[in-house]
Amino acid sequence: MPADDTVGRDPRPAPRGAGLTGAPALAGARGAGTAPGAGAKAAAGFLAVRGPLARLPGLALRGKAPGAPVRRPAARGRGSGPRVPGPPRGGGIRRRFEQARRTWDRPLTAYYLILGSSLLITVLGLVMVYSASMIKALELSLPGAYFFRKQLFAAAIGTALLLVASRMPAKLHRAFSYPLLVGTVFLMALVQVPGIGQSVNGNQNWLSVGGPFQLQPSEFGKLALILWGADLLARKQDKRLLSQWKHLLVPLVPVAFMLLGLIMLGGDMGTAIILTAILFGLLWLAGAPTRLFGGVLGLAGVVGFVLIKTNENRLSRFSCVGAIDVGPNGECFQAVHGIYALASGGWFGSGLGASVEKWGQLPEPHTDFIFAVTGEELGLVGTLSVLALFAALGYAGIRVAGRTEDPFVRYAAGGVTTWITAQAVVNIGAVLGLLPIAGVPLPLFSYGGSALLPTMFAVGLLIAFARDDPAAKAALAMRQPVFSRKRAGVRWKTMRRRVKKRPSGER
Repeated sequence: MPADDTVGRDPRPAPRGAGLTGAPALAGARGAGTAPGAGAKAAAGFLAVRGPLARLPGLALRGKAPGAPVRRPAARGRGSGPRVPGPPRGGGIRRRFEQARRTWDRPLTAYYLILGSSLLITVLGLVMVYSASMIKALELSLPGAYFFRKQLFAAAIGTALLLVASRMPAKLHRAFSYPLLVGTVFLMALVQVPGIGQSVNGNQNWLSVGGPFQLQPSEFGKLALILWGADLLARKQDKRLLSQWKHLLVPLVPVAFMLLGLIMLGGDMGTAIILTAILFGLLWLAGAPTRLFGGVLGLAGVVGFVLIKTNENRLSRFSCVGAIDVGPNGECFQAVHGIYALASGGWFGSGLGASVEKWGQLPEPHTDFIFAVTGEELGLVGTLSVLALFAALGYAGIRVAGRTEDPFVRYAAGGVTTWITAQAVVNIGAVLGLLPIAGVPLPLFSYGGSALLPTMFAVGLLIAFARDDPAAKAALAMRQPVFSRKRAGVRWKTMRRRVKKRPSGER
């Protein structure tokens, strides 16, 4: 019987699934005599005739001849359809880290860190000043909130200074540096005049400004040296003179030594240490060679050693580093009781106002050793929180100094960051028994209006520099209200058509 040749001539479509099961379904049982592979060829011709059906993945797979290579469907691209949830992939921690890094690198990160950390440090400092100074005020027959009220008043003035400094342009800061330096030197010299300067705790570095208020000009000397030194180095860098050591050192180092001499005449070793740290920070930012930097550091070390060796009080402070006993004459009384306060606080502290060491056992609980009272009342959690806030403020200052193209901003931001971080390290290190007691307050935290006012102005300086960054400017402009004053006659910027002012009577 002849082979069935109706496959190619039958106009009717093949039964459903006939082209899906391979050659036997197309050739049928009647095609027993068909040549080998005829069914497969017919299937291929059928799929080709059927057009787009042949391009479907399932049909293409089933229409292949036996032994032919199988073509897998292409992977779907992103957004091509719903994705079937699969097993969690690795690298989740890395993705979170990258996301956190991108968030950390946003243009306004430094701005918010400076503003938030300084505000939290100041507010927490007010709370701790009230708690730590209450007993001291009662011992002096004063109201319990006496020191807190004075600190709150200084914080209000400091907030005004911070706002003013944050809105001042860099040119105005540079112009302000010279009268500030001259005025500070005059007041520091006035302190040494008998009958005018006042002595507190053996150091003559105070001026009476009327009533219970006193002024310490050396605190403003730190700010004056930073602003004046930054302007000096910036002008010399513009003229490409910093490559010569004489331009790098003169007149920056002689003016700094003059301020140090006026401070040491009053016996304030702690402020002299901070001023020296500021000088080294400016020289480091200016790119001082290692030999020159090491020479200045060695000279300062020799002078400091002589000053310490020739004074019994300073020498005794160095002998109390790491002390666990008050000593035969009680010379380490303050250092040891600072450790006692920290040790008795535990993890979460004894609670606000519940400190025991401030009841006459710990001298200066609201100034130099307020960190010890914080550890006793708020515990390890409270002290670590304070350290984290200072670390965030220091990081933000370094970021502002490192990302700017303006040399004045770089030197000024680096100097302020050096000042705040160095003073915090010296104060906290003395409370922990790791450094000698230098008698410097904790910035923005300890009691003292003379220390708080220039520090808050310096924080405003950092805020101004962080706002002046081009990327931060653009980000802040996007967050401003829609009201615009740039175009005359345009009242609001909205998504609608702009409506200009019309003369009265016009419709």
